[in-house]
Amino acid sequence: MKRFLLLVIAVILAFSNQSPALAGMKGGKNVTNNIHWLGHDTFKISGEQTIYTDPFSINKKDHADIILITHEHYDHCSPDDVKKLQGPETVIITTADCARKLSGDVRTIRPGDTITIGKTVIEAVPAYNTNKKFHPQDKGWVGYVITVTGMRIYLAGDTDLIPEMKTIKADIALLPVSGTYVMTAEEAVQAALIIQPQVAIPMHYGSIVGSSSDAKKFQEQLQGKIEVVILPKE
Repeated sequence: MKRFLLLVIAVILAFSNQSPALAGMKGGKNVTNNIHWLGHDTFKISGEQTIYTDPFSINKKDHADIILITHEHYDHCSPDDVKKLQGPETVIITTADCARKLSGDVRTIRPGDTITIGKTVIEAVPAYNTNKKFHPQDKGWVGYVITVTGMRIYLAGDTDLIPEMKTIKADIALLPVSGTYVMTAEEAVQAALIIQPQVAIPMHYGSIVGSSSDAKKFQEQLQGKIEVVILPKE
């Protein structure tokens, strides 16, 4: 009986950080089927609600239920690209400095805030540089933890490896890997090992700065530790 109880406890601990949406699923491709990378930090997350992140260089019009923007730099807060996705009911969540450039249902957010839109829960988390000056902490710029159908997706935003990552709980982590303005691939590896997602997806390369070699380096250094899925650009 004692051995049985110990076994039960071990199983509970093993799955305590895993969301119900991921329980029983195997393979990163299964859990990332609804996540589409459009380049740079732009993702489309499909489901009951269509979510776009940091729309930039959008090639075709679409309808977004929710648009999440991490900060006011032009390659993240792009009013022209937002208009390609925005409808009368679209909710845009962003920082105050970006909100001033946009119109419609725009809601401002700061690190630590949580906003719920329908069944989607959006938590803002810090995103900033520690060894460069492009994204100062005092700007209050953000990343997001997006909870969709029980799955927690962490969009890191433009950030370095920061202490707050120790508190992030996510099933899928979208991490910048290019260096220069954000983490290098090596630093992103450290972030992934701290966060311990089921799947990590590299971003922030192939456009403004960085290349596919940064994504591959990220994947190679996490081999056997955390599954990395390099999404094709759509």
